[in-house]
Amino acid sequence: MANETNRFQAIISHCKEYGFIFPSSEIYDGLQAVYDYGQWGSELKKNIKDYWWNSMTRMYENIVGIDAAIFMHPTTWKASGHVDNFNDPMIDNKDSKKRYRVDHLIEGYAEMLNAEGRKQEAEQILAGMDSLLAKDDFTGLKKLIEENKIKCPISGTSNWTDIRQFNLMFSTEFGSTVSADDEDNKVYLRPETAQGIFVNFLNVQKSGRMKIPFGIAQIGKAFRNEIVARQFIFRMREFEQMEMQFFIRPGTQKDWYEYWKEERLKWHLALGIPKENYRFHDHIKLAHYADAACDIEFNFPIGFKELEGIHSRTDFDLKNHQEYSKKKMQYYDAEVDPATGKPYGNYIPYVIETSIGLDRMFLAVVSHAYTEEDLSTPEKKDDRVVLKFPPKLAPMKLAVLPLIKKDGLPEIARQIMDDCKSHFRCFYEEKDTIGKRYRRMDAIGTPFCVTVDHQTKEDNTVTIRYRDTMKQDRVPVTEIRKIVLDSL
Repeated sequence: MANETNRFQAIISHCKEYGFIFPSSEIYDGLQAVYDYGQWGSELKKNIKDYWWNSMTRMYENIVGIDAAIFMHPTTWKASGHVDNFNDPMIDNKDSKKRYRVDHLIEGYAEMLNAEGRKQEAEQILAGMDSLLAKDDFTGLKKLIEENKIKCPISGTSNWTDIRQFNLMFSTEFGSTVSADDEDNKVYLRPETAQGIFVNFLNVQKSGRMKIPFGIAQIGKAFRNEIVARQFIFRMREFEQMEMQFFIRPGTQKDWYEYWKEERLKWHLALGIPKENYRFHDHIKLAHYADAACDIEFNFPIGFKELEGIHSRTDFDLKNHQEYSKKKMQYYDAEVDPATGKPYGNYIPYVIETSIGLDRMFLAVVSHAYTEEDLSTPEKKDDRVVLKFPPKLAPMKLAVLPLIKKDGLPEIARQIMDDCKSHFRCFYEEKDTIGKRYRRMDAIGTPFCVTVDHQTKEDNTVTIRYRDTMKQDRVPVTEIRKIVLDSL
């Protein structure tokens, strides 16, 4: 665990040093649990988005995408249950005046036990916590904290308040002349993207002439006022979700739930990350809208944690929006029911949801890609840090490097850039030795480097270097684009 903790810190430092992620507003000492994506981080993030979006909206003929607004009518969140139910049990330390989410506090203590080699104790405490959370037994949870003498990391004391619920939604006022106390003008920053899909169900179904079963996908920002946001970009107050709501006939939800569990795991495994890094975790306590739910967990450097959720949401959302809006959220199914010989008729569809955190997926990809290699020989000490991204996700696909800055080599390199840059992202660099330039490209995960040298002028070939193996081949200039495209 200690080694994994060090590795996690090394990943965080690498992300900043090489332009992947910066603390937000860092010149003003930052803003807790808010981050900015740098020049290579934004490219990687976009590539992950594209991989998800294309797989959802191109590979399935019955799934389409939308982009709903962040601001929504406040009644949306009453109908969805967020106003009344989007709460987490919190506890305050009386000495430090710091507030903690109860599950995070107990999980932190369990991590400490694991680090001390007390794995069985940690598992017992987490199992007890899950059971108590499922019953909303706040008295039992506080007793668990007190019996294990779980301390506040700031004050070092166990002087705790009672546990109570805390709503996680950010609220603001709509309009320019309203007061903070005017409830009629209160709106929320959306805590999830799913409701933008549900309120547009009829618009998409009718305008697209969609037939059940069909899905609506969306990528967008969401906001949660996490009291204890921690572990780098794993848990933030401003984050991005990639969600798909799949509308189905009532009674078929069990089969579709199992189908999407399998499909979503296939999507992850297609990146080449070994299967042992993933596992399913069934929810013990179901959300108010679900009749089945599980997480795909990933083995981060901080342990197995939730990466994606698959939920059978029943008809809860559409039914509630119908009740609150007084607009019918029904679908007429003309397909004949074999049992009755008649059309299925009007019904409110059930929903299977797949929801993945884009920032968590980013962290999973970087965590798996981050590799420290010792290349030392008896004659020379050497090492490198390399990000072994799948080529389709790598921020930069190809680096074009003239060996020197004269003798016409830069001009040839620029011609190669012009031939490739409209097909994939390329990088050009002249500065420093070729070895140092290779190392910089390794550090940002560029899968291919080509070096233009004096032999290029003679036979129109270049040296192509492969990131993962560091193998080098001599290939014709005309083959470069094909080699890179084939890898994508």
